[in-house]
Amino acid sequence: MSLYAQGSMLQGVIDEPFIELSYPVRGRSLPADHGYALYAAIVHLQPAVRQESELSILTVPGIPDREGKILLTEQSHLRIRVPVSKSRLVYALAGKKIRIGKHEVLIGIPEVSLLQPAPALRARIVTLKGHTEPEDFLAAAQRQLDSLEITGDIQIPLNRDKAPSRKTIKIKCHTIVGFTIEVTGLSDSDSLTLQREGLGGRRHMGCGVFVHSN
Repeated sequence: MSLYAQGSMLQGVIDEPFIELSYPVRGRSLPADHGYALYAAIVHLQPAVRQESELSILTVPGIPDREGKILLTEQSHLRIRVPVSKSRLVYALAGKKIRIGKHEVLIGIPEVSLLQPAPALRARIVTLKGHTEPEDFLAAAQRQLDSLEITGDIQIPLNRDKAPSRKTIKIKCHTIVGFTIEVTGLSDSDSLTLQREGLGGRRHMGCGVFVHSN
C-alpha cells in the first residue's frame, strides 16, 4: 500500500501522519547560510508552500569550505516534512532547477518515508523570539516542550570552546540568533510529536526541525 493510501485511511481516525521527502541535490556548492534563500527559491516554484504552516524544510548538508560556502556531495539531500495530504505539493519540486544566489542546483527524485521515532533528537538551530541568552533560551524551550506535553531532557550542547552552541541565520538584512538543542529520553509518541511540531519559528527555513541524534 502506498504512503498516500495509508494517509487517506488514517486521516480522521488519528492524527494525520507526516512523511519526509529526501531529494538528492546535484550541483557544486551552496551558501553555508542558505535557509532563507532556499525557502524563497522553493516558494518561487510552489507559491502555496508559503501557506503551509505544518511544513518543515531542512537545510542541505555539505562540506564547509571556510569561505562562506558548502561543497555538495553525494550525501547532500534536501529534506522536507509535510502531512501526507500535502505531499503532492512538494513532490512537484522533483526534477526542478533552483537558483540560490549564484548557485544553481538540480533537485532530484525524492525518497519518501514515514517519520520514525528515536529516543534522542537534535535540532541544528532553534530560534525563539526575544530569547538570545542560553539560560533564558533553554527555559523558554522547556515551556514549549511542556505546552506540547512532551517529556524529555533538553539541553544546549557545548561547542569546541566549551560554550553553548550558538547559531545564527540571516534573513534578508537581519541576523537571527538561536542555539542547537538536544532532547533525550523521549518516548516513541513524544519523539514523533517533536519531529512533527518542532520548536520555535522559521521551520520553513530550517530552524527548529529535529532529526535523529547520532
